[in-house]
Amino acid sequence: MSSKIVSPARTRDVLQWIGTFLVPYRRQVIAAIFFLFVGSLSWLALGQGVKLVVDDGFLSGNATQLNNAVLIILGITLVSGVAVFGRFYLMSWLGERVSADIRIRVYNQLLNLSPSFYAKSRTGEVISRFTADTTLLQTVVGSSLSMALRSVVSVIGGLVMMAITSFTLTGMVLLAVPVVLVPIGVLGRKVRRLARVSQDRVADLGSHVDETLHEIRTVQSYNHEDADSEHFAFRVESVMGAAKERIRYRAMLMSSVVLLSTVAIILVTWVGALNVLDGSLSAGDLSAFMFYALLVAGGVATVSEVIGDIQRAAGATERLIELSVMKPDIDDPVNPADFPAHATGNITIDGVDFAYPGDNNLPVFSSLSFDVKAGERVALVGPSGAGKSSVFALLQRFFDVQSGEIALDGVPINTLSLDALRKQFALVPQESVIFATSVLENVRYGAPEASEQTVIDACKAARAHEFITELPEGYATDLGERGVRLSGGQKQRISIARAILADRPILLLDEATSALDAVSEHKVKAALDTLMKGKTSLVIAHRLATVVNADRILVLDKGELVASGSHQELMESSPLYREFAALQLVSTQDDISARIVGV
Repeated sequence: MSSKIVSPARTRDVLQWIGTFLVPYRRQVIAAIFFLFVGSLSWLALGQGVKLVVDDGFLSGNATQLNNAVLIILGITLVSGVAVFGRFYLMSWLGERVSADIRIRVYNQLLNLSPSFYAKSRTGEVISRFTADTTLLQTVVGSSLSMALRSVVSVIGGLVMMAITSFTLTGMVLLAVPVVLVPIGVLGRKVRRLARVSQDRVADLGSHVDETLHEIRTVQSYNHEDADSEHFAFRVESVMGAAKERIRYRAMLMSSVVLLSTVAIILVTWVGALNVLDGSLSAGDLSAFMFYALLVAGGVATVSEVIGDIQRAAGATERLIELSVMKPDIDDPVNPADFPAHATGNITIDGVDFAYPGDNNLPVFSSLSFDVKAGERVALVGPSGAGKSSVFALLQRFFDVQSGEIALDGVPINTLSLDALRKQFALVPQESVIFATSVLENVRYGAPEASEQTVIDACKAARAHEFITELPEGYATDLGERGVRLSGGQKQRISIARAILADRPILLLDEATSALDAVSEHKVKAALDTLMKGKTSLVIAHRLATVVNADRILVLDKGELVASGSHQELMESSPLYREFAALQLVSTQDDISARIVGV
């Protein structure tokens, strides 16, 4: 299975999608449109004011009428200013609001996509879609779309007023309109295509930055700064190349429209001037007509410019639509089975065949079967690629099996809601995940409503309270990105405290002591012993101490269960286990230590 992506949307589809986000704010939209029409009509009324100034003021020599005409123009200008304020404020607010709502929609969707999506997608590209694309969309909704609507109203209204003033001259202007629309149609499509290419390359750039900065220690340890700098410069130039092409076509679009519009106005003005000379048109009518013609030309020029922005936004929005409608590989059942808040912890894996999505020719498991009883501590042992981590992934239903069944307390997990299923598991990975927030919020991650005292109790049980109180702000200390302020052992104890606080019946432990020093290992082991009391525990074993303390050991090899039993039983019955014990699960008289078997 793979995530499903819609085909590229047409501009109309994009605008319809954006429109769905405007529906909840219909009052603001109506008010913005009202102010837009008032502003546009005010400008149209100014043309008649110009006519009054010329015919009733200048040409008649009547100062009173001139003064009245000027006062009318000032009144219209005041109304126009108020309308501009209302339109600008509301449209800018709508742009910000729609952008925020789209971010929320897309983020919620990203949280529900399966790990397989992130295995195939670069995080930096997803972040670029999430940030840069929504920012571009906000600019279009809040500014460009408003300008386009205002200009369209001005163009239509201007043409109507031109027709009232002089039908003949208006006919000449309309003859030029198709000529102006040709570059808008031809070059506009090119701009949109290049806009998407440009946004994709920006996303690739963001992905490279995200990758190198997150792994800066490795970059600097291997003196890879110069090479990464060259790669980055190449990507920047790639972005610049796409932008240059897009800018060139936008410039061609704008210059073509302005040139053709200006030539049309000049020709119409020449014909109008001849009409004034022969008396068939007044100077005021010609002045008003030229005002409307300039208004129409300006509107067309604005539309042509804004179309470039809208086409660019359409390319970006297609990417957002792809994310917002992408279907998770794993769906909740339509009618999920009832399940208690806490399972007893019985796990059954029966005849499971599994291969990762897209790797159907590389099976991970073939007819895998085993049971884990409630409260049992089971260790998983095997070489790298044996499928130990895959067992954890399947139990939490990050992937679905191709055949066979996994059950929790006798209930098939694919009949449970994902929320109910995953509430049964607490995970302590080998590399602890620490978020860039306070100690309190990190521990409370699995139980957001827990009180501060409950968090402290969990940290005491995890042997973490002592070092936490020594931090600059105690439990309020911000741990920085990925917990840079903490040592490996401290991170593990925070992770264990999180699992203790979550209080879930089944523990999935990718043994947390394999890379720790002796002192940290002792403290983490004590915390793990506290955590595992009364819980069903599956542990990916790297060290002999884990194997010896387990109730049962499962030996996996090439996706099959090849042996099961206690340490002593397997030493006698399993050649593969004896080999691991001899080569990797080694102990000395002074210290129980082990080399990593493999995740």
